[in-house]
Amino acid sequence: MESKSPFRIVTAASLFDGHDAAINLFRRLLQTSGMEVIHLGHNRSVKEIVLTAIQEDAHAICISSYQGGHLEFYTSILNSLKKENCEHIQVFGGGGGTILPKEIKQLQKLGVKRIYHPEDSRALGLPGIIKDIKHHLQSQHYPLLNLDQATKLADNNDLSDQQAASLITMAQFHNLSSKDLTPLLNKLQKNKKP
Repeated sequence: MESKSPFRIVTAASLFDGHDAAINLFRRLLQTSGMEVIHLGHNRSVKEIVLTAIQEDAHAICISSYQGGHLEFYTSILNSLKKENCEHIQVFGGGGGTILPKEIKQLQKLGVKRIYHPEDSRALGLPGIIKDIKHHLQSQHYPLLNLDQATKLADNNDLSDQQAASLITMAQFHNLSSKDLTPLLNKLQKNKKP
């Protein structure tokens, strides 16, 4: 089943970066466009960002990085997502002029979906960047569990954060009745890790 939920995106400014004006602006624009935004604010680590994206069953991460060290930071984000088997979570970002065009190409080659440069702002405008992010998100398949898949998953004694988040998203957007949801929640409670 295809996801009918709004796109869910985690926004943050990278570690040691106190510049949060840009990410705050993008957070508001993403929300206004209909996306569900989990905003972490500034000075956030790779671990915090990736864990939040997994636990919130996010479709994407949007990072502002003005402090330098962006090659290492974005690469670490991608590696962490890969390690967690969550490469379906798309990564977007920007950093004003601090991320050079050759570095943008390098990061996009590694798997960052898009790094926006000031020239993109001039060419597309801020609404155009939001439209571009939405276009990338719409072009990817995001499966939503059905009740049978969720029931089988709930039987698992060793549920990962990603699996638990998928179950919660399924319950949110299938509008399950309490008749369907109660047995599922009981199984999850019984199989909960200590």
